[in-house]
Amino acid sequence: MSAFTGFGLAGVSSMDRRKFLHWAGILATSMAPSVGKANSTVPVMFDWAMAPPLDGRESFVNWMQKNRGEDPGFLDQRWDRYLQLIAHHDVWDDRDKRAYLLTPREEFVTARNLSRAYEWHYLDIGYGVTITGPHTVARMTNAIEVHQGDKVLEIGTGSGYQSAYLSHLTDKIWTIEIIKPLAQRTRGIYDGLISRGYGEFAAITTRNADGYYGWEENAPFDKIIVTCGIDHIPPPLLKQLKPGGMMVIPVGPPGAQHVLKVVKQQEPDGSFHVARSDIYGGGIINFVPFTKLEGETINGTHSN
Repeated sequence: MSAFTGFGLAGVSSMDRRKFLHWAGILATSMAPSVGKANSTVPVMFDWAMAPPLDGRESFVNWMQKNRGEDPGFLDQRWDRYLQLIAHHDVWDDRDKRAYLLTPREEFVTARNLSRAYEWHYLDIGYGVTITGPHTVARMTNAIEVHQGDKVLEIGTGSGYQSAYLSHLTDKIWTIEIIKPLAQRTRGIYDGLISRGYGEFAAITTRNADGYYGWEENAPFDKIIVTCGIDHIPPPLLKQLKPGGMMVIPVGPPGAQHVLKVVKQQEPDGSFHVARSDIYGGGIINFVPFTKLEGETINGTHSN
């Protein structure tokens, strides 16, 4: 789901975690997402030729208001964060720049955090999880080089922002969320946005399940993005990655994950080789734990 540094849930027992998630679900009713507050209708339906200008704030804001009907205040904040993404080398491909600029992050934060939608770091979305900061989302997404038509699997739907971002890069997205009420809430966000004219989000297929085992009936996938920390790469996910496919996944002990880019390569003799690289060059990024359906934490940390 997202980079997460604040709650330290990794050491919580299974029973305590279930209690926590129960009360978090109750509290989340006061943290309902901001759907409908930022804009009402989308003037121009999405298509793959759609591209906001990249040459300056004024032209970007004007184009987005005309074509997507979005709030100029949020568009200003989105552009400011875009400049920071460029400065920190978190986004570099023009297709990924476009995907960031087209995705209304304000629709995926809670009402109480609406004014903070474009801040650097993660934000609480209830249920003990977060929405990942825009820098981490951008770098992880750009690292796996998603192209139109790629089949992409996300583990940890969370707020829904990551898959919404991906929907501007490909029309084939599957995403799994382990927390049932969060999965239902986020599906409702997508459906509400689709009804308002964000047709690109119809490419997102959602499921409430244990993401450790992937989505076998829709495999293999060209790209996989895992937004929960874990101390190893789940074998089912590696198996469901196509030869030549790429995965990004936070790997390491609680509080010390390295975000790895994993490339699955097939050798001439039919065997497979897995190449790993660290997209932060050794930097540590904290994520909340990868959790089993029965409440068991898989030695790591989970997020979105």
